[in-house]
Amino acid sequence: MLSEEIFERIREEARKHYKHQHHDFSHAERVCKLAVRIARELHEPVDLDVLRAAALLHDVARAYEDEGLVEDHAREGARIAREILRKVGFPEEKIEKVAYCIEVHRFREGAVPETLEAKILQDADRLDMLGAVGIARVFARAGWSNTPLYDPGIPPKPHYDGKSATAINHFYEKLLRIKDTIHTEPARRIAEERHSFMVQFLERFLKEWEGEL
Repeated sequence: MLSEEIFERIREEARKHYKHQHHDFSHAERVCKLAVRIARELHEPVDLDVLRAAALLHDVARAYEDEGLVEDHAREGARIAREILRKVGFPEEKIEKVAYCIEVHRFREGAVPETLEAKILQDADRLDMLGAVGIARVFARAGWSNTPLYDPGIPPKPHYDGKSATAINHFYEKLLRIKDTIHTEPARRIAEERHSFMVQFLERFLKEWEGEL
């Protein structure tokens, strides 16, 4: 296990790249906590150095993609992560393992990770899209992008293409499908509970929208 000093230096460098509320550094910290929890509940050998570094750095290029500066934040994020890890003295033999986790983490590409660390990172990242925090992030992003809350005249698309016309549509196009993409058993348990909470929220939201509650 690497020293906490190394991870504090990673955090310091990573914070420079996280800008927007829907993908800010608190998201990376939550993903890191979830990833460590999943790893510990699995009771399998997991490289926590690789996992923690990947979690803290997985979205370092997300703001650049949102601003149209890069095409793929996962690929660019892996490149930035390599630079940061070498700068802070992370073990060279583990850097490509971290970069791989970052390259395959994103939802839209449908990548299927091969390493256990990459599977855990993908699960933890997706869990942060669910539950109360997931709901808050949807509306934070909607406010940032000036996306309408809801429009009954715009039905959800059958497949998520990277952009939803309304905040509520985003739940149906993407978030309600996440629990069926989880790899690890501990993450599946968490996903089921968070998914149920979102379903309850949506039911109430739509009733309030129609003035039924």
